[in-house]
Amino acid sequence: MKLTGKRIAVLAENNYQELELWYPLLRMREEGAEVRVIGTGTAKTYTSKYGYPVTVDAAADEVSADDFDAIIIPGGYAPDLMRRSEPMVRLVREAFQKGKVIAAICHAGWLPISAGILKGKRVTSFFSIKDDMVNAGAEWVDEEVVMDGNLITSRKPDDLPAFCRAIIAALTK
Repeated sequence: MKLTGKRIAVLAENNYQELELWYPLLRMREEGAEVRVIGTGTAKTYTSKYGYPVTVDAAADEVSADDFDAIIIPGGYAPDLMRRSEPMVRLVREAFQKGKVIAAICHAGWLPISAGILKGKRVTSFFSIKDDMVNAGAEWVDEEVVMDGNLITSRKPDDLPAFCRAIIAALTK
């Protein structure tokens, strides 16, 4: 139980990628972390790309960066909806500025772009948003997981084991 006492937010919105939300959520709980699902506030339950539901514990405007040690952002098309929520953008920005772990996989890079936290960072993502990441000032590389300070990024569901190992490692240093 490496993460006992750690508090982690997993962000949610409609059209999230199932594995990218549920795998880290369950893996972090398995390690003893207190994991809360945080939504944009538009609903109490969000559905994945294939209709699988997740119920949120709170909306982004009901929590603070100080409530968490890490924020995990799943991909799918949910990050495009998340980045339209000022409370969610602010949560990610403030958590990053306070040195909390920000972990984004696949299309989740869209939210850190909108939070303005990628300039000068080495990152990865699903290849289709590479230009977005570069235009935000990041150095994009094609690797399964990239750690740059308190920012962790991964490319796709196949990278989830490495992504979760990186999050656990960052939270246990």
